[in-house]
Amino acid sequence: MSRIFTTAVGAVYPHYVTKVEKKGRTQTELDEVIEWLTGFDEPALRRHLDEGTTFEDFFAQADLNPAASLITGVVCGVRVEDVEDPLMQKIRYLDKLVDELARGKAMDKVLRG
Repeated sequence: MSRIFTTAVGAVYPHYVTKVEKKGRTQTELDEVIEWLTGFDEPALRRHLDEGTTFEDFFAQADLNPAASLITGVVCGVRVEDVEDPLMQKIRYLDKLVDELARGKAMDKVLRG
């Protein structure tokens, strides 16, 4: 099992915030992207971040957006659409969305609108 599965989402979240803010995007936009992917509303997302929910539990409780399968491309040298492990693929989906947001992609494109 990958170590990221048992890592708290709240431990990685500040790194996501730093990454997008460094590129001129906002924490609000980041939250919108996470909420789009997971189906969590703002209070649910905050609860998961505050309670130290692991990535494994976070995605187990998520209602993954049906359009998530449209997320394609490379993250950390790996094509997200080719990731075999379902949990790792969901984590890579999130990584890819954060990357796209940080790269300045339009929000409707990030959210596969």
